[in-house]
Amino acid sequence: MVKALLYQEDAYVLLEPNCPERFVTPAEMLAYLEELIDRYPDNVPVGTADRGDRRAQAQDLLNTACEFETEPGLVVQWYVVRLEK
Repeated sequence: MVKALLYQEDAYVLLEPNCPERFVTPAEMLAYLEELIDRYPDNVPVGTADRGDRRAQAQDLLNTACEFETEPGLVVQWYVVRLEK
């Protein structure tokens, strides 16, 4: 039971340059990563770029990374958080 809690994804905190932090659902985070991949296809890491379609690439980023460089020195970051109810 405890192990299941370790992998529970309630929400993500999304940190974008020059923007306040946002809390998003896992589905919103995945959609956001798909948009980033569309806008910055040349910045997708090599291992992720080999994953096939955009959805698979976004899922790979979500599972294996916590940042994406959009421009030199500008990085989008995301982290899993648990929101208390």
